[in-house]
Amino acid sequence: MLEVQGIHAAYGDVRVLRGVTFDVQPAEIMCLLGRNGAGKTTTLKSVMGLLPLGDGCVTLAGENLATLPPHDIPRRGIGYIPQGRRLFPELTVGENIEIGLMTRSMGKETREWVLELFPRLRERLKQTAGTLSGGEQQMLATARALCLRPKVLLLDEPTEGLQPSMIALIRDVILKMKAEGVAIVLVEQRVDAVLQVADRVVFIENGTSVKTATADDLRKDPEILTRYLGV
Repeated sequence: MLEVQGIHAAYGDVRVLRGVTFDVQPAEIMCLLGRNGAGKTTTLKSVMGLLPLGDGCVTLAGENLATLPPHDIPRRGIGYIPQGRRLFPELTVGENIEIGLMTRSMGKETREWVLELFPRLRERLKQTAGTLSGGEQQMLATARALCLRPKVLLLDEPTEGLQPSMIALIRDVILKMKAEGVAIVLVEQRVDAVLQVADRVVFIENGTSVKTATADDLRKDPEILTRYLGV
């Protein structure tokens, strides 16, 4: 499905990625783990074309995404929920959802599907996004990405700063997407959350993917976490 092969990327003269490689298949949750500054967020930005590749390639079902302008990558069916949500705060909940629907020309059926996943958003369709609580904003960011009916879903620390009930809701939605065949790439700092949902984990260190392990491997050998995360 989504394959990332030896990608390099930089912010100006500052090299951040130095050869990140991983893949994720339909109905699989693959987590990126690493210390702060390891390059996890930069990896997702590079997949989405928001940061040009210096080397390597990103392919979706065999198509080279690096040749596409960034606005075309979501149209291929990759949903992206960035850290910090990046909503349109001055627009209403309903308008943010409509923007998501427009990306791949989805209609009322998809809108209803998303609102069934997040019924609280239905109650707030006319409320401006910037006035929502943090948890509600995360719901809306997730809903907007799901409006693409994505084949692949990228989530960057979706539970950051959320209360336990909201964390559980986001986790349940992620698992539901997996059950529907979506390939999921998750960046998450909470190791307990990763072990609850992950199929595989890729550790990133200094901009390089250094180890891939299954969640079962990590449960059986916690020393792996200590080695790469220092926890």
